[in-house]
Amino acid sequence: MLRIINLTYRIEGRPLFEQATANIPTGHKVGLVGRNGTGKSTLFRLLTGETEVDGGEITMPRNWRIGGVAQEVPGGPTSLLDTVLEADTERASLIAESETASDPHRIAEIETRLVDIGAHRAPARAAEILAGLGFDAEAQQRPCSEFSGGWRMRVALAAVLFSDPDLLLLDEPTNYLDLEGSLWLEQYLKRFQGTMILISHDRDLLNTAVNSILHLEEKKLTYYTGTYDVFERTRSERLAVQEAARTKQDLQRKHMQAFVDRFRYKASKARQAQSRLKAIAKLQPIAEMNSERVAPFRLGEPEELSPPLLALDQVSAGYDKRVVLSGMDLRIDPDDRIALLGANGNGKSTFAKLVSNRLQTMSGTITKSRKLRIGYFAQHQLDEMDPRQTPVSFLMRLMPKLNEREARTRLGAAGFPDFKVATAIGDLSGGERARLLIMIAALESPHLLILDEPTNHLDIESREALVLALNDYPGAVLLISHDPHLIETCADRLWLVANGQVHPFEGDMDDYRKLLMDERRPPGSKAKTPKLTKAEERKASADRRARVTPLKKAADDLEKRVSKLQGDIAKFEAALNAPDLYEKEASHVTALTKQRADAQKQLEAAEAAWLAAAEAYETARSELAADG
Repeated sequence: MLRIINLTYRIEGRPLFEQATANIPTGHKVGLVGRNGTGKSTLFRLLTGETEVDGGEITMPRNWRIGGVAQEVPGGPTSLLDTVLEADTERASLIAESETASDPHRIAEIETRLVDIGAHRAPARAAEILAGLGFDAEAQQRPCSEFSGGWRMRVALAAVLFSDPDLLLLDEPTNYLDLEGSLWLEQYLKRFQGTMILISHDRDLLNTAVNSILHLEEKKLTYYTGTYDVFERTRSERLAVQEAARTKQDLQRKHMQAFVDRFRYKASKARQAQSRLKAIAKLQPIAEMNSERVAPFRLGEPEELSPPLLALDQVSAGYDKRVVLSGMDLRIDPDDRIALLGANGNGKSTFAKLVSNRLQTMSGTITKSRKLRIGYFAQHQLDEMDPRQTPVSFLMRLMPKLNEREARTRLGAAGFPDFKVATAIGDLSGGERARLLIMIAALESPHLLILDEPTNHLDIESREALVLALNDYPGAVLLISHDPHLIETCADRLWLVANGQVHPFEGDMDDYRKLLMDERRPPGSKAKTPKLTKAEERKASADRRARVTPLKKAADDLEKRVSKLQGDIAKFEAALNAPDLYEKEASHVTALTKQRADAQKQLEAAEAAWLAAAEAYETARSELAADG
């Protein structure tokens, strides 16, 4: 078990953790969540020992191997496959020793150990991981130095996954993956057998790959059982109970204070007034509810235009004389919500640049509405911003007719408080810079908004704010994203960019997931099965459902019981914090305390049962999917 006990840590005098405590059972997969800047990445450095704690302690089994993606990406002439294989240091050491060993006994020991650790299957396993992250067989044999930084980060991720550590630490692993890599990673982490802590703002990943959430807030750690959606619901219920208790306490305090103010100098009431003053002093303040609200995104309201906004007729596009996309016959209408699918390098960003007038056609024609306004956001724009400018000077340069007061007003509406509008852009967080650029893209209320990976630096709350804004936005949207949740909630049409072409994908995201899993499955793993008659298929399908359905019901029932017990405990805690509790009989306090302790024991048992049931259901469902 990993134990974090009364952890205290400060940076330049500012506390990030104060008496923070959490216990993570061995084998649990945990999503570490919290607002940007609260200390999530710092906690990883404390876990690895890279940074020393100021107080408290962190304990874990002595023989645990900790794996995390290296900050320095691999490079040099070593091939991708060999780079990943080298991550298993024991295997590499044994193989090197076997080439020089002469003692027969030692040679036998080496060979036995190599068999024990599955060393002979290692190249196939490394190749499977690299393939899942987007590297074909030819790419796996090329040296790391031939790849860009983003692709080499994938190699670093492949290496740590291949090393199969006891404790896996992943910090935003999907930031440098495309949608296809993100979907593969979801399934890989779901099958991972060790203990894992995952920092991510990807809601789908946190709902698929983890079974508990560790929430960092107000310098404390709180452990929740369940996926991110379960955490969000449970936390909302606790906040509601907390806010109700705080409101009740405020009313109680005001009522007693009014009595004191009225009668404290009246002799006949002085004693009662003094007793109420003592009662007020004994009230333990209940913290005000922190709902972590974020400023909304404002995308404008363009006037209506007749369809189509634009149409492509046999269009080809590319760079210099190299054709990237060809033969495109497509149209975008005013109410379209289109997401582009396809692996990195297939031409999604090329298509976005073509539609946004940032790239000329090589052949064919594009017909556009005469009044069409297009807003464009792309990740590379973040690196092109002048870090010395401030948001207010940046906006006034783009819109010279604005005075400073008007520019500040616009920035305030977009979520930038006064002290931020005069901060150098280089000192803003990645999420703040992304918010600024999304605001700029929507300045003129565009009819078509093109967003190329808008969520890379946004936390979960900001991503949800963007989802709400896109769903309220009356214009057309063209979206490129590795965030499945964003695509599923905002897009109603999917276009696949592959093999030099762009064409509609007939299916939904679940269909696309299945297609990817088939394409990235290792060669030879697809077993051929005898063709069944329709009657046999119906019976087999019914049998499989009959095995899975009871498991799902058991897991769902236990999840509901866990949620109910968590709610009961919250109610008992609120009752124990009630200001008038200790004016009642001592037996009432004792009964409440016992009820809370009993509920906690029941919760621990229910959580353990729920985890076992959920694992049994997921295993059966995976087998069902594989059979089907």
